[in-house]
Amino acid sequence: MAVGYGLVVRFTLRSEEAAEAFDELVSRTLEGIRRDEPGTVVYVNHRVPDEPAVRVFYELYADRAAFEAHERQPHVRHFLEERRKFVARTDVTFLEHIDGKV
Repeated sequence: MAVGYGLVVRFTLRSEEAAEAFDELVSRTLEGIRRDEPGTVVYVNHRVPDEPAVRVFYELYADRAAFEAHERQPHVRHFLEERRKFVARTDVTFLEHIDGKV
């Protein structure tokens, strides 16, 4: 299976308290991703050691179309709106698959 569209997103959150609320929002969003998005291969929220107000997402999609379908989901639109309450800065890096083990 060729998996060729991914991204890494680094969120710098407003505070440690904001990080906790952000994690809860992500968990609720993941319910919809698990249920409704077969083209979302990996969607993981990571904590960064020694940076309690930073989260890093790794997202991997079957292809660009699966990513675009992800962006249109109601649970994702809700996440994008609500995250503004918690996030001070967002840095996104898009990735293209070269080689690997899937």
